[in-house]
Amino acid sequence: MKIKINETLFKIIISTILFVLALFFKDYSIYVAFLVISYLVVSFDVFKEGIKKLFHGEVFDESTLMIIATISAFIIGEYPEAVMVMLLFEFGEYLSDLATSNSKKSITKLMDLRSDYVNLKENNGIQKVDVREVKVGDIFVVKPGEKVPLDGIIQEGSTFLDTSSLTGESVLREAGVFDKVLSGYVNESGVITVKATSVFASSTASKIINMLENSMEKKTNTEKFITRFSKIYTPVVVVLAILIVIIPVMFGGNFNDWLYKALVFLVTACPCALVISVPLGFFCGIGRSSKEGILVKGSDGLEKLSKLEAILFDKTGTITEGKFEVREIVSNEVSQDELLKLAAYGEYYSNHPIARTITQAYDKSIDEESIKNFKEISGYGITATVLDKKLIIGNEKLFDQEKISVPSVDTLGTTIYIAYDGKYIGYIVTGDKIKTSALNLVDRLKYESINQIVMLSGDNKDVVSKVASKTGIKEYYASLLPADKVAILEKIKKDKLTAFVGDGINDAPVIKLADLGISMGGVGSDAAIEASDIVLMRDDLDKIITAIKIAKMTQRIVIFNIVFALSFKFLMLILAVFGVASIWMAVFADVGVTLLAVLNALRIMKKKL
Repeated sequence: MKIKINETLFKIIISTILFVLALFFKDYSIYVAFLVISYLVVSFDVFKEGIKKLFHGEVFDESTLMIIATISAFIIGEYPEAVMVMLLFEFGEYLSDLATSNSKKSITKLMDLRSDYVNLKENNGIQKVDVREVKVGDIFVVKPGEKVPLDGIIQEGSTFLDTSSLTGESVLREAGVFDKVLSGYVNESGVITVKATSVFASSTASKIINMLENSMEKKTNTEKFITRFSKIYTPVVVVLAILIVIIPVMFGGNFNDWLYKALVFLVTACPCALVISVPLGFFCGIGRSSKEGILVKGSDGLEKLSKLEAILFDKTGTITEGKFEVREIVSNEVSQDELLKLAAYGEYYSNHPIARTITQAYDKSIDEESIKNFKEISGYGITATVLDKKLIIGNEKLFDQEKISVPSVDTLGTTIYIAYDGKYIGYIVTGDKIKTSALNLVDRLKYESINQIVMLSGDNKDVVSKVASKTGIKEYYASLLPADKVAILEKIKKDKLTAFVGDGINDAPVIKLADLGISMGGVGSDAAIEASDIVLMRDDLDKIITAIKIAKMTQRIVIFNIVFALSFKFLMLILAVFGVASIWMAVFADVGVTLLAVLNALRIMKKKL
């Protein structure tokens, strides 16, 4: 932890020098004067903070306790103790702030994604301009060693990109013409020319940094408890300290002796360790997650993740790769080429993975003016007017609605039926691959005490059951509409804390409704970032296990800090009441417990999972 000279440390040093000098003066008035000046120098910020909080209605906090304790020490003539209490308190606060600041800087450095300038390509050459001046559609150049300043599409050149700051992936990614690049990537080799698809404010880097900066706004139940506890705890401590003086004195006790014990009690009771270490613990958990390529939108997301009981997965793009390929074309009264052409025209405006697969398989130019009245029916398929005739593409449910009979197809892939001008003309079978990380996912989740694992899909039962069988998922549902997924989720979450994992676009409503929404591979997707509580920046199911481990580790460390701090405080309070502890011991105990709790919280950033 690197010491930083600032105004607080400067005041502590001056106050310490004055305190030491006071001890060399035999003249009592000079001795007291130096101690008073030393006290005023070091306590100025504490009084300032206390008065500010007083005007905001926050009467009782650690500043109040220190002020009451030290002024009372002056009243009974314990001048050195008063100064040392404030000196040690301020030094402890300084070290705690320093540790917190260093932690935040290391986290901010992890997320130091934004570039301040862009090499903008203009008619008169390349100009270095402020990144905020660039518009969508502008062309810019990224040289080797530079960060990609804005999201875009490569127009010229090829390179290897370091994506670790966003995804946590150490392997360089090769990219060339027409590949998408995101702000925050680092260009490692060739010069690339990029067309901007975002402005600065809406770039991936800006969205991620804003998420991290606002992540502590969503408080956990633990943090809310500590806040409520402190508001009750501090005034109770003050009242008890007063009673410690009043009751014994009423029965003949020495006022100064019992006042001293009350001061030790007040200093010991200071809740610094809890107030500082608990929020810092969750902040470190969020920072560690970002380092691993996991964006957590709030500390409450970490707490829920640590207590998760059930997890629901979308199939396509989550359990499977979402990279379809055309496996079979079966035509009826038209050629296979004609069937594929009509299917490609019909799917042209859809963003569904199957639609993209069909248009890529066609691999020819499409006359957009030939396509009219395009309509995508979620969970069913597509209708459109192509070359002035109605085209229907979708599953059996859509064709049942349209009262068009289709053959039953037994295949591992997804069957897409096609009708044109009111007649069935054939079907196309597309297939998807199961992710390698999904094959042992069930066992790993059960090891983390998540025993209900469910897969939801709009695909037919045969396809879904085969995927479930290969992945070991016992509970699955097929042929679902978005509303069906919502109904299943609502039923499960009545009894269990439930997460839903999806691609963040088609499943946004279900992700939003879950106790915890998790988006897979959601970098650059507004729907993913908006709907979910956690965004996995790599399309990798292993990151879910990593996120759970970080959440559980964070929760363990935070709970340990709470138990440790309260137990030690309780022991010292008993010693204070019985006169065993001195005010110096109380301050050392308070500062020591706070620093130990802070250092324990910082372990989250480094501890092996």
